[in-house]
Amino acid sequence: MDDHKVISEDGFHTISSSVYGVTYHSIYGALNESITVFLSAGLQFQILKGKKKISIFEMGLGTGLNALLTLIDADTTNINIDYTAIELHPLNWQDASELNYISELNGQHWKPSFQSMHTSPPGQYIDLSSTFRFRKYHGDLLSTDIEDQYDVIYYDAFAPTAQEELWTPIAMEKMYNMLHPGGVLVTYCAKGSFKRALRSVGFKVEALPGPPGKREMTRAHK
Repeated sequence: MDDHKVISEDGFHTISSSVYGVTYHSIYGALNESITVFLSAGLQFQILKGKKKISIFEMGLGTGLNALLTLIDADTTNINIDYTAIELHPLNWQDASELNYISELNGQHWKPSFQSMHTSPPGQYIDLSSTFRFRKYHGDLLSTDIEDQYDVIYYDAFAPTAQEELWTPIAMEKMYNMLHPGGVLVTYCAKGSFKRALRSVGFKVEALPGPPGKREMTRAHK
């Protein structure tokens, strides 16, 4: 069975993965999940500290919705963002172009940037706006060497039931080392074993109210 589009409850598309048997975003609302988990708890958290330049790492570029919303946020708040993402199963532009994000956000002028996210060559930064620099890697998180440090990690891997190896102390130690002091990792997952993995490598773990369909989410502080 191929990957296929699904309409989530807030009207935004997600994709059901044939490889992992789960959707890329919450079926209770793809947009709501992105805004609540990643932009509000991660990006806005650092902006409220007074930061004017923020570096973000996303585990799981997926459909590109988190990156697109962050690009829009960067341009409306005039914050400079360097954005790096890694994706093991990159979406081709044909499939990404059929997602309804541009039309639902009434953002036709963002379409070239959204296309560049999916078509740019891996491993090199490209400027998608005057305030947003973007780079992606194609590969596996645990075996890809990433030397930079970040202010925010959007941890958007598939759930522990689908990608157990990405929620372990080994993976979280890599995330801890990739954060600047004062940096945060934000994710929709609130599983007890995952939070124990975070604490075991030095994170301070904070439970936050989750998006629709999730009672809690997690923000981890370095």
